[in-house]
Amino acid sequence: MLENPRSPRVRAVAKLTKRSARTETGLFLLEGPQAVREALTYLPDSIVELFATPNGWEKHPDIRAKAADADVDVEYVTEYVLNAMADTVTPQGLVAVVRQTPTSVRDIFAAKPRLVAICQEVRDPGNLGTIIRAADAAGADAVVLTGRTVDPYNPKVVRATTGSLFHLPVAIAGELSDVVDRAHAAGLRILAADVKGDDLLAARAEGVLAEPTAWLFGNEARGLEDDALDLADRVLKLPIFGRAESLNLATAASVCLYESAFSQRAAAG
Repeated sequence: MLENPRSPRVRAVAKLTKRSARTETGLFLLEGPQAVREALTYLPDSIVELFATPNGWEKHPDIRAKAADADVDVEYVTEYVLNAMADTVTPQGLVAVVRQTPTSVRDIFAAKPRLVAICQEVRDPGNLGTIIRAADAAGADAVVLTGRTVDPYNPKVVRATTGSLFHLPVAIAGELSDVVDRAHAAGLRILAADVKGDDLLAARAEGVLAEPTAWLFGNEARGLEDDALDLADRVLKLPIFGRAESLNLATAASVCLYESAFSQRAAAG
């Protein structure tokens, strides 16, 4: 059992809360039973190390069974050690070190997707994690990150995905224009979500949302810059029926993705 929270091994795990360490090692941190459960279910080979307190391990027989099936060994640690490793105050008895598994942009569009979320300059970890989760829930084929979008392996992003990071491809791309070119080549229409756009309900009535689509979402504070909007085939906005000034980025993205999912499925019968 690991008992020293200041040991080199514990410090190495704790460093994964920093982007520099994640970039250098190609690893990231998972905290809590839900995230560990999803990793064991969908990408067990990506798990490098699994740590648990005896009590935390005992509470989750399903996780123990999945770890055994995947031949993933657990190392017991004290509560003090687990807290030293984790980014959260309450990691709930389980922490894992996992390999990053980004997908290439080329592979995403070569698979002829019908629904993709492109995040341009999304800086808030909670927003990005929620968009990835919403894309997963709406049945999207992938999420692509462009510009200075926050690292998808940031612990706050990982927690906000609630395991969806292991369910669909996520690509870290460079220039937005290159991603748009690939999306167009794959037959997708680029729809930008922005308050300066046309009414989304009108576009839905026209049948626009039933087509293969890449939704483009921008920065929380600034939205999409003009050069990004110029790359889109259509700019759309969500109607506000009440008194709210606007919607949070992740909430708006969730609605847009689901509107496309509804329309595409209705068109497919």
